[in-house]
Amino acid sequence: MKILIVSQYFWPENFRINDLTQELMQRGHSVTVLTGIPNYPAGRVFDAYRQDPKAFEQYSGARVWRVPMLARGQGAVRLFLNYLSFVLGACLHGPWWLRGQQADVIFVFEPSPVTVGLPAILLGRIKGTPVVFWALDLWPETLAAIGVVRSPRVLGWIGHLVKFIYERCTLVLGQSHAFLASIAKYCSDAQKIRYFPSWAEEIFNQPDLVPAPEVPVLDGVFNVLFAGNIGEAQDLPAVLDAAESLKHNAAIRWLIVGDGRKSGWLLEEVARRGLQGNVLLLGRFPVERMPSFYAHADALLVSLKKDPVFSMTIPGKVQSYLMAGVPLLGMLDGEGAKVITEANAGLVCAAGDSGGLAAAVLQMAAMPADRRLQLGANGHAFAQKEFGRGLLMDRLEELLHEAADIYKKTKETA
Repeated sequence: MKILIVSQYFWPENFRINDLTQELMQRGHSVTVLTGIPNYPAGRVFDAYRQDPKAFEQYSGARVWRVPMLARGQGAVRLFLNYLSFVLGACLHGPWWLRGQQADVIFVFEPSPVTVGLPAILLGRIKGTPVVFWALDLWPETLAAIGVVRSPRVLGWIGHLVKFIYERCTLVLGQSHAFLASIAKYCSDAQKIRYFPSWAEEIFNQPDLVPAPEVPVLDGVFNVLFAGNIGEAQDLPAVLDAAESLKHNAAIRWLIVGDGRKSGWLLEEVARRGLQGNVLLLGRFPVERMPSFYAHADALLVSLKKDPVFSMTIPGKVQSYLMAGVPLLGMLDGEGAKVITEANAGLVCAAGDSGGLAAAVLQMAAMPADRRLQLGANGHAFAQKEFGRGLLMDRLEELLHEAADIYKKTKETA
């Protein structure tokens, strides 16, 4: 198939769409990517891109077109302008750059914002091509949950925008079962909604890893590792509350690997609470390096704020954690907690329950080593069964072909 991917984020930014593009190319498809200038999560354009933009025009054989846009920077206004500038850049430049290039299907990758669907719909209309939208974040619910938008009227407007986008897609994919009902509120045709979760990345399925040299090795210490985006949704205040309650327990250490909009706050807060000896902030590393940090972990931590929308979400790191074969500690509700429990892969407490997290850390640290090994093995087996990369890539190919068939039949009967 000829597949056009529309995504505001792409390599060298660290998102699953990179892995997906590579896999589609390996399966013999022709892939073109319309994306933005790499600046996530720090909000600054990557130095390597500034120095040599042409080096980022190809990825695993796929042609990559990058539209001019404003970097995220800091603050809500700058983030809004970042979202808006991508839409305008993609709508203005995309049709011209891609003129004469046919596509069998347009695939939209949406971890946020939902507005990434607008240029995809425009291109779909111009080219007479079906659009498949993969919703990894729920708008407007997430905006309300993290406090970015509080006005009911504005949230209502955004809801109309979401409906406008979903109605014009041939298929809308939800990353969890709980997403489907929320998507249906903005879809007049529920028959177009499908369940499609994130896959467990094979890079985390590596035996005999060499541990990252950036982490000092301390004998007799139980390492709890948090990896990924450091943002509002991850509820780092509650995580630090748990760390502070265990501050005088020298046998517990917290490792945080990642970057994001709350990174500056986190650095200041660790210092304010006097947690420098308990919480090690390691910074951001490419995904290829992450397994070496996981090799230090006795437990992998996933957390989300307490809110109905987050209870419907399976954080993408859950699949990666499970595949790594390391026990999980979850401070979250709903779908994410359900996966950990069903997999029998770790311990879970309610979202925002810092006391429960601290207790779970102590409980897991006290477990016999073979019990923790079994929890990790359970998670690994569950990841392969439910979130196996090959299995889900096969499913996505089926969905893309299905969208093309539906679109063709719709045109024939119109």
